Amino acid sequence: MHGWRARIGLIVPSSNTTMEPELYRAIPQGVSIHTSRIPLREVTVESLLEMEKHSLRASQELVDADVDLILYGCTSGSLVGGPGFDKTIASKIYEATGKPVVATATAVIEALETLGVKRVVVATPYIDEINDAEKRFLEAHGLEVLLIKGMGVKRNTDIGRISPYEVYRFARSLYRKEAEGLFISCTNLRTFEVIEPLERDLGIPVVTSNQASLWASLRRLGIGERIEGLGRLLKL
Repeated sequence: MHGWRARIGLIVPSSNTTMEPELYRAIPQGVSIHTSRIPLREVTVESLLEMEKHSLRASQELVDADVDLILYGCTSGSLVGGPGFDKTIASKIYEATGKPVVATATAVIEALETLGVKRVVVATPYIDEINDAEKRFLEAHGLEVLLIKGMGVKRNTDIGRISPYEVYRFARSLYRKEAEGLFISCTNLRTFEVIEPLERDLGIPVVTSNQASLWASLRRLGIGERIEGLGRLLKL
């Protein structure tokens, strides 16, 4: 049976084309991923809040696969409702399914805390209204956001088409010498190829949405495997 160590139930936006391939690439042997989708075409506040209304339907589908944990795989979608929105989503899904839940926004906060990052620069593909919500969320958790800048992309399938080269160049351009860490946001943004090059070139830890989601899920499942090639976080 696949998932003899653990089965992760993944909820992703319907237009996300990146999270599954990145997680499949890195997942340890014996861990499987099973996906359900919730509708989203454009990354706007209104669309993200509407998308979340489908989370219980998706989580019930994953229960049918007897998953061990449910991962709500959307960064902006788990923080757009303000500080605490990630915990609200997780509580609602847990109450409906009895399964432990990780939301990407929660995973990012835990990852930055574990790495000792207090002062952070943030690169996103988002429009300004999403960046503003993300900045408020991060600051509510005690982080000093030195700079947050987005690429201004609204259509989610277009975010999935952004190349690692573009991500690297954009993220590197935001570096500030006072920064203790770099966060690259969005589970639909391709980042796995650029984490270690950025850490080497900037000399600070790099956290990305998919990397943090994977790390937090494995930690919650009690799987302490070190994963090479994805930065300092997955080597802890």
